[in-house]
Amino acid sequence: MRSDPIKMMQRGAWRSIALFLLAASAVSAQTRLTLPEGSVIIVRTASPLESSNAKAGDAFGTFVTDTVRVDNYTVIPAGSRIRGTVTFAQPATRQQSGVIEVNFDRLILPDGTTYSIVAKLTSTDSAERRQIESSANPHVVFIGGRGGIGAAIAGAGSSSGAGGILAALGGLLSEGRNVSVPAGTRLAVQLEEPLTLRSRGAARAPDVYTIYTAEDRIRAAQQALAQQNYYRGTINGQLDDATQRALFEYQLDKGLTATGNLDWRTARSLGVLGTGVVVGATGNAYGAVLSAEAASTLRRDAQALVGRQRQDISVSGAAQLSTRRAYAEGDVDLWFALSAFADNSSLYEQLVRASVNTDAAALAGRALINAARRVDSAMQNARPSAAVQSWWASMRRQLGTIDPSY
Repeated sequence: MRSDPIKMMQRGAWRSIALFLLAASAVSAQTRLTLPEGSVIIVRTASPLESSNAKAGDAFGTFVTDTVRVDNYTVIPAGSRIRGTVTFAQPATRQQSGVIEVNFDRLILPDGTTYSIVAKLTSTDSAERRQIESSANPHVVFIGGRGGIGAAIAGAGSSSGAGGILAALGGLLSEGRNVSVPAGTRLAVQLEEPLTLRSRGAARAPDVYTIYTAEDRIRAAQQALAQQNYYRGTINGQLDDATQRALFEYQLDKGLTATGNLDWRTARSLGVLGTGVVVGATGNAYGAVLSAEAASTLRRDAQALVGRQRQDISVSGAAQLSTRRAYAEGDVDLWFALSAFADNSSLYEQLVRASVNTDAAALAGRALINAARRVDSAMQNARPSAAVQSWWASMRRQLGTIDPSY
C-alpha cells in the first residue's frame, strides 16, 4: 500500500505542534523570578518563643500567611514554611529583660521544594521599624515585656556578641521580663539577599498577593513617591534601601500594610498600575479593570448623561412626563437603558474600590460592557440629540479600556 504524502505531512505537522507546545510548557514551568533584597514576607509562628528556655541553635517553624506573587506569577504559595533559628538568647533577670535574636535560613514549599535563604526579623510596626532603621546593619531582636505580643522588636546596633547586643539595647531592657511570643504570632521576615524562585503555574491577574519588581514599575513608583515628597533618591528603577524606606513611610501614612514591598495595593494607591486600568492576564477569567478614579469618572458621566436625556425628552426631576409632548417608545427606552447603565456604573465603582479580587472585578467589567450594549441597542431605536450621541461615543471610548473589542 502506498503512503499518502499529504497525510504524512499532516501527521508530521501535528507532531511538530505537539513538540512545540511541550517545549513551551517546559519553558513556562522553568520561569525564574527574583524577590529582591529587602523584600518582606509575612509569616506566623508555628510554636511559641520564650527567652526563659530558648538557646542559641534552637530551630523554630513559621508558616507563610499569604501567597507571594512576583509580577503575576506565584512563587511562594500560602502555607509554605520558613525555618527560623535562635542565634542569641538571654533569659530575664530582676534588672534586665529577656532577649532573643533570630534569623531565617530555609524556605520549604508545600511540595517539599527547599530553598536556602538569608533573612532576618523586622517589623511592620511604625515605631519599631523606625527604631530598627536608625542603626546601620542592626541586630534585630525580641525584647521581653514590651509590645502587644509579649515582646518588642528592636534594633540592637551593629555590635556582635552578647555584650554588644545588650549594651546597644540599654534602657530598653529595664522591665525585667522574659520574651514571650505565642504560637500564631504574625512576624515580618526580611530578605538580606535576593531570592530566585521557580514560578508555580501560569500567570494570574494582579491581586493583593502580587509584588512588583520590574524596573519600569519601580521607576514609576519612585516618580510617584518623589512627587509626594517620600523619595529623594535617583529615579533608577532599583528597589534599593531608599526606595523601600519611602514605600514603607507611604504605606504607613496611607493605612496600608507597611512592608516596603511594592505590592498591588500600594501600586494602585500610587497610581502606577497603568493609564486608568489594571491590566490582567489573558484568559476567560481575566480582563482589564478600571482604576478607582477612572470608574468614578465613568459613573459621574453616566449620571450626567441620564440627566441630559431626561431633559431632552422633557421629563422633570420628579419623573413627570410632559403633557405637551408625544413620546416615542424608543426615546423612553433609551432613558431607561441609560438609567440602568448609570446604576450599573455606580455599582462597578463600588466593586473596584472595595474589591481585592481582580478576577471578580474583571467579571464586573464584562457585565458593565453588557449593560453598555443595551444602551447601544436602545440608541438604534431612539432619536437621541447630537449632544447625547456625542457624550455616549466618548463614554464608549472609556469602556474600550475594559474591553478593546467593544
